[in-house]
Amino acid sequence: MRRIPSLATAAVALVVAAFGAVPTASASSTLPTAPTAPIRLAAFNCAPGHFCIYSDWNGGGTRCQWSQDNKANTADDCSFIRRGQNVRSVWNGTGHRVQYYTKTNHNKSGRIGSTPAGAGGNLQGNYQIWSFKPQ
Repeated sequence: MRRIPSLATAAVALVVAAFGAVPTASASSTLPTAPTAPIRLAAFNCAPGHFCIYSDWNGGGTRCQWSQDNKANTADDCSFIRRGQNVRSVWNGTGHRVQYYTKTNHNKSGRIGSTPAGAGGNLQGNYQIWSFKPQ
């Protein structure tokens, strides 16, 4: 039955190789946490001066982008909105805060949120953005 310790050692070695970490003997050790740096990741591929929405988290999935400050109906030229998919993330590459709505024509009853200039990130992900304008 000498094989069980060998298998356990091999399993630990695989975990170490996969995660690039050396296990510690401390009982209080925890898993590393994600960095809290600003969210401008390579995944948010949004041209400067544009407002971008994405069908997936972290700027993934299908992207729709606009250079104009104001859009009354995003479905006019955004395929994933037309297909009924929700917006999961945004990036605001404009020089102003962008206010967005779940209704067309900036209907105040559909105001859902805003993003400052040069920022973005993940949204709640359970709605669509149908219009936007500067705040």
